[in-house]
This record gives sequence, structure tokens and C-alpha cells, in this order.
Amino acid sequence: MPAPLPREPHRTHLAALGIEGEPLGALTRYLALLAAWAPRVNLTGARTAAERVAVLVAPVLPAASLPARGRLLDIGSGNGSPGLVLALLRPDLEVTLLEPRQRRWAFLREAARAAGRPEVAVLRVRHDQYVGPPARTLTLRALSLPLPELAPLLEAGGRLLVFGRRPKAAPGWAEEAAQAAARGSLLAYRRQA
Repeated sequence: MPAPLPREPHRTHLAALGIEGEPLGALTRYLALLAAWAPRVNLTGARTAAERVAVLVAPVLPAASLPARGRLLDIGSGNGSPGLVLALLRPDLEVTLLEPRQRRWAFLREAARAAGRPEVAVLRVRHDQYVGPPARTLTLRALSLPLPELAPLLEAGGRLLVFGRRPKAAPGWAEEAAQAAARGSLLAYRRQA
């Protein structure tokens, strides 16, 4: 009788965060694909399953309840965090990922399909080239973009979630209470009418 296959390492770390059910399976498939692509495409510096979960999923969990039901637009999606991770945690979201770099765009398309969310739109455009409808929620990680540049992408009254550095204050935007997220900060802003 053949030896049993080792348990998928991402699953154990995801379950330790309290993730279960379909999101557990979807995130496991996404992270396994990311691990396979990482040697060829610069997607993350995280090298182990524990590091990938800690860097790409754990910081997004505090934000899972924040997006309004409906359209979510993720700018500079790169490795899929936070946009694809939120799509896998929240199937009620209509997610569009924006990624101008070809190899990362190709990864995101395959990752959305493999994780069970083939309807996630993955567009190979920069934020300033996006011509679709504005979103109810906009996410941004590791990019420093001026708030006025983001206004056309977000409905009036919509929420911007920033993972990382605080953007410079701008008229027409109200900062909401910041939330501590694993490995960094989660900042939220409302676009005023």
C-alpha cells in the first residue's frame, strides 16, 4: 500500500486562523498555485507555507467584513492579496483585479480559476486606464497613490481599504478608524459625495 500523501501545508496554517469550509479549500488552492508559480514569477518574498499565509491572508482577515456587498476593485493586484483573497473569503463580492504586468496578470487569471472563482475579472490595465463602472469598495496594497487619483474608481460614499502606508489627506475623503491588522495597518477611507 502506498504511503499517504502529506497534508497540504497551507491548509493547516489557514485553519489555525479559523478559516473553514469553502474559503479554506479555495485559499489552499490559491496558495498552492502561488507557491508553484513563485520560482518563475516574482510574486512574494514569502518562501514557506506559514510565511505565505502570514503575509498574504492573515492581514486581509480583519478586512473581510468591511467591503460592501457588490463590486470590489483591487488596484495593482500582483500576487492576489488583498483582492483575490477577499474574493475567496466573500463570494458575494463582484471582484475585479487590475494588474498591468503580463506574468502577474496571467497568474491571477489562473489563480482565480483554480481557486473556484472563474468569474473574477482580471484586467491587464493600470488604475488610470480602467474604464469600467466605479466600485463600492476599492482596495490597495503596497502602492502609494494620491486619493484624488482614486476618486473616479469609487462610488460616492464608497470605501477605500489601504493595506500599508497612509495616503496623504485630500478633500473629499474621510478617514475612518484604523484597524490593526496582522503585519501592518489597515486604513479605511470614505469617498464623500
